[in-house]
Amino acid sequence: MEQQISQILGKYVTDVYLPRIYLTDIIEVLILSYLIYHVMIWIKNTKAWMLLKGIIVLAVFILVASVFKMHTILFIAKNSVTVLATAAIVVFQPELRRALEKLGERKFLSSIVSFESNRERVRFSEDTMESIIDAAFNMGRVKTGALIVVEQAIRLTEYESTGIQMDCMVSRQVLMNIFEHNTPLHDGAVIIRGDRIVSATCYLPLSDNMGLSKDLGTRHRAAVGMSEVSDAFVIVVSEETGYVSVAQDGVLDRNISIEELGEKLFHIQNRKLETSRFSFLRKGRHSDEEKTDE
Repeated sequence: MEQQISQILGKYVTDVYLPRIYLTDIIEVLILSYLIYHVMIWIKNTKAWMLLKGIIVLAVFILVASVFKMHTILFIAKNSVTVLATAAIVVFQPELRRALEKLGERKFLSSIVSFESNRERVRFSEDTMESIIDAAFNMGRVKTGALIVVEQAIRLTEYESTGIQMDCMVSRQVLMNIFEHNTPLHDGAVIIRGDRIVSATCYLPLSDNMGLSKDLGTRHRAAVGMSEVSDAFVIVVSEETGYVSVAQDGVLDRNISIEELGEKLFHIQNRKLETSRFSFLRKGRHSDEEKTDE
């Protein structure tokens, strides 16, 4: 019996091709799986999802034509590949740009080499934080719409230039006067850099996220859109409900409390500056030298 089993296995198993798998192959599969998963998640939250489904339907149609040897359709498809590729780049241009911007926000390289080691990292003060909180909730009580963008690591010069340039300290009175109804500066967003208001009436990009509630207006979609293309912290006050909401990393938290807004601003204000791996090495070396000197 055992001899028969060995003969059967020897007959069929010898014809099975078992490729050699290396560690790099496993790492490559994991990297591709990670990238494909995140690309699909990103596409699903944009209008590109509908376009992608259309492309899949077209691909299935061409596959069916190939199975049934429909030569005319295959000829047209073959000679249209270049045109379709160019058209896809044009159609997906906003999504591709956002994807590259998001990739640029990642800290893969900055964890090794700090490209902005000499750049001043501006933090706002306690007074500025309290002024933003007081202004937001005071405007919420009287249902005055507002859109406040707190700049972080990524400079918002592109969006700053769309508004009216300002240079004044952040205060509750200034913010409330800017967004007061029927004033020249009430329409649009305010950009805050550090302790100063640098621009008002700024135009922000609207989000294409299909998952956002249909109840949200242009102001909330602009807040989410701004947080999608940058690392900015955006505060939005609803003109209809008076609710204060915040957007960060493409996520909108609606109707937050004073305590929650304070905690979020406190976290931004006190987050540790990222340093490069080389700076860690330098710090380690200096500490060793100090211990040696002692």
